[in-house]
Amino acid sequence: MAEKKLNLKLKIWRQKNNNDKGRFELFHLSDVNPDMSFLEMLDHLNENLIREGKEPIYFESDCREGICGSCGLVINGVAHGPQRGNATCQLHMRRFHDGDEISIEPWRAKGFPIIKDLAVDRMAFDRIMSAGGYVSISTGSAPDGNAIPISKNIADYAFNSATCIGCGACVAACKNASAMLFVSAKVSQLSVLPQGKAERKARVRNMLAQMDQEQFGACTNEAECSAVCPKQIPFENIVHMNREFLRSFFSPSELE
Repeated sequence: MAEKKLNLKLKIWRQKNNNDKGRFELFHLSDVNPDMSFLEMLDHLNENLIREGKEPIYFESDCREGICGSCGLVINGVAHGPQRGNATCQLHMRRFHDGDEISIEPWRAKGFPIIKDLAVDRMAFDRIMSAGGYVSISTGSAPDGNAIPISKNIADYAFNSATCIGCGACVAACKNASAMLFVSAKVSQLSVLPQGKAERKARVRNMLAQMDQEQFGACTNEAECSAVCPKQIPFENIVHMNREFLRSFFSPSELE
């Protein structure tokens, strides 16, 4: 027996550029296959709009596998939608019901100026990374993997922090538009590894200073960020980063 198709009302944010005021537009979309991904549903809508001679909805996507994070949307008020631990591209229409009205918005933050409709400029994250998200390495042959022993606990912590894809959902979910979870993931990933020790003090200071310069807000300590993170970066990373920031003002002997 064929699965029943969905008829949906889509309340979508339209905005020509960052200087435009913007507004919601209501679209009616029928014959939506529940097995479609959310982005495939938007593709379906755009195909209809193009056939009608109307301007399609502008949105971003790339890998469509939950790896790159460029697909981020606020769906019914939740960054990436109702499916926890997944990016927008991993959300499927079977999570919705026939007749539902779905609100679709871009990330909203001063640090993420709107390019058009649902797409935002996330270059601020790149500038934060350039400010300190790197390690000093010498070029040449790869070192022996066993030359620098690292405990499993440390390796797991660094790996879990490194899974951050920089999508910006943490910013979109925070009422202060804070990028603390993103920055803390990058700081935590490198600070616990031997390779990251050289820039340890400068890294946390420079990345936080750049975050402020990009007009992201302060942490609210309400953990909305980790709740919507598609990679489920834990809120404790922010605690770790705050400790790193305080440590950066002391010498090793003073910390003993």
